[in-house]
Amino acid sequence: MDVIYGLIPMMLFFGFLVVVIFIWMAKTGHFDDLDGAANRIFMDDEYPEDLRKEKEVQKKPQEEVQEKEPNSSSR
Repeated sequence: MDVIYGLIPMMLFFGFLVVVIFIWMAKTGHFDDLDGAANRIFMDDEYPEDLRKEKEVQKKPQEEVQEKEPNSSSR
């Protein structure tokens, strides 16, 4: 019976701590996208070759814009 006098306050403190952590996690956005991780398993993996091609395609328009900017500002 003496053990219960220690267990009750300990469980109340533990329950309070769990509630505080849950509120903190809800405020910081940990529960915003619950379906994203579940649906990500169905998406195809991207291979390094594909990623390199995408980066090259993205760099080309940026380089063209950078080349055009000095010419358009000289007018």
